[in-house]
Amino acid sequence: MEYRDYYKILGVPRGASANEIKGAYRKLAMQYHPDRNPGDKQAEERFKEMNEAYQVLSDPQKRARYDQLGESYSQWEHNGAPGNFNWGQWTAQPGGREVNMDDLFGGEGAFSDFFSAIFGGMNVGQAVRNRTSRRTPSIQQPVTLSLREAYSGTTRTLQTGNRRVEVKLPAGARSGTKIRVPAAGPARADGSPSDLYLVLNVAEDPVFERDGNDLHTQVTIDVFKAILGGEVEVGIMTGNVLLTIPPGTQPEQVFRVAGRGMPQLKNSEIKGDLYVRVKVQIPKRLNARQKSLLEEAARLK
Repeated sequence: MEYRDYYKILGVPRGASANEIKGAYRKLAMQYHPDRNPGDKQAEERFKEMNEAYQVLSDPQKRARYDQLGESYSQWEHNGAPGNFNWGQWTAQPGGREVNMDDLFGGEGAFSDFFSAIFGGMNVGQAVRNRTSRRTPSIQQPVTLSLREAYSGTTRTLQTGNRRVEVKLPAGARSGTKIRVPAAGPARADGSPSDLYLVLNVAEDPVFERDGNDLHTQVTIDVFKAILGGEVEVGIMTGNVLLTIPPGTQPEQVFRVAGRGMPQLKNSEIKGDLYVRVKVQIPKRLNARQKSLLEEAARLK
């Protein structure tokens, strides 16, 4: 199995802070997001790779385990020890219930073999080891979905034993939302199956930042539209809307678009708001006519 350097993938040092990791991920996500690179398989693979890295480095428990693995792997490389690296001490422990990671995380190849081997069995194995003689605990398994999937709702196909179960993930889901899948967990002492709980993780989006049920985004306009006013297209989850820019709009001014945010988890008809921050682009070059008119306007102020 090949070691994956998640810090290198995100382009951050090993001592990077949580904010530095988040910032690096958002910058790369903006560049490689499938919506910006339709049909580009290389960009799609790069996006999967960096999403996997972020899932590990943004989770304190997973990051701590990964850092311990990295130290051990670096020492092995430095010492030039003969034979293969001992992956056995890092991979999922035996006794955990086998769960198809690709199905849980959104399709074939969503996560690498490295991720599945090192992190795929963490929750499952721990739950089985904590089992008491009278009760099988609930099994929790993480599932990652995009912000757009969380907006509209989606499904995941789960392989459990010899059967496949289609699980509905509701619109408005947040990170930490739990979905109960009846009878999809390991067998109890009496032979009956226990339940499986999917713990949702909503991935960072390159365009929108979520705050509860509100969304935040930004749009860039030229200085003339900021001065004179006008309209500009702003992306929303379902397409675009026209935002009216009043004359005299200031840089960093924020406009509220009501009802264009995320749906409530238990009532998708009710939605939060969209907040649009305006960036004003100052032209680096002006033609003679533009410069003359601006100079005249400056004299008349």
